[in-house]
Amino acid sequence: MDINGKISQISTLADLDALKSELFGKKGYFAEEFAKMKTIPPAEKKDFAANLNKQKGEASALLDSKRMVLESEALKAEIEAENIDVSLFSTTGEGSLHPVNLAMEAIVDYFYGMNFELKTGPLVEDDFHNFEALNLPKHHPAREMQDTFYFKDETLLRTHTSPVQIRTMVKEKPPLKIIAPGAVFRRDYDLTHTPMFHQVEGLAVDGENKISFANLKFILEDFLTYFFGDVDVRFRPSFFPFTEPSSEVDISCVFCKGKGCRVCSHTGWLEVLGCGIVDPNVFKAVGYENVSGYAFGLGVERFAMLKYRISDLRSLFEGDLDLLEQFR
Repeated sequence: MDINGKISQISTLADLDALKSELFGKKGYFAEEFAKMKTIPPAEKKDFAANLNKQKGEASALLDSKRMVLESEALKAEIEAENIDVSLFSTTGEGSLHPVNLAMEAIVDYFYGMNFELKTGPLVEDDFHNFEALNLPKHHPAREMQDTFYFKDETLLRTHTSPVQIRTMVKEKPPLKIIAPGAVFRRDYDLTHTPMFHQVEGLAVDGENKISFANLKFILEDFLTYFFGDVDVRFRPSFFPFTEPSSEVDISCVFCKGKGCRVCSHTGWLEVLGCGIVDPNVFKAVGYENVSGYAFGLGVERFAMLKYRISDLRSLFEGDLDLLEQFR
């Protein structure tokens, strides 16, 4: 049998499988050839079997090689059939900013108007700026809440924009008021979490006793009323390694106006951000002495979901036109 010739003529995976059965099946070519050994003289059986096994190995290798070629061609054809030219001009209507960008711009505009300076930093951080300088030493249990993506040499994708605060304090002396917006990364994925999301963090530092919790309370109450409209604001004691005292901040539910519904778990309140007075250990890590300050942080997607009534955080990153077209 001209096995090479048969394989070279194959053009589909179905034909290839059929030929494989013809060659290696229970009643196939090689099974019939090996059956002939019963009639071959004993002196010739060894050479006959060796030659047949060689043919069998070569045929198997040729089939595998042909399969790789055909599968590659099939995949290429499938990709070409599904190809979308993303550069094509859309005639469906005008574009607009993404809801996350809309929320980010509104947040930044408010704090910029309150004389906060905008600061940015690298997405790939080192352990000192992302954890240790923020009073999160190695093996601190609070690190588990910010499980992220690590590289070698203690570098990682930042879990918050707080490293921007550290880098700013290392380079600049107080007084200072900054906000740090940007993308951050954590190993989360569900209705309210994605591996990449956006934060805006704020920091104000001045001389000792010049900044108190009252200053923090005023700025956040004013900001939340600016962003969400007529809402009540409350502060609850909490824990963050980099602030002391620390607080979670809630607003009255924007869906039920504080009456209680499924979204707010019938409590009438929605948690929106965390804040507190900067822990002295953070100032010590950057070489600050005799200063006081406050810090806060919020998730931009969380604010966008509440403001624009979006139920699933993941839909913000899936290119859902039914959702995005609402923001034209």
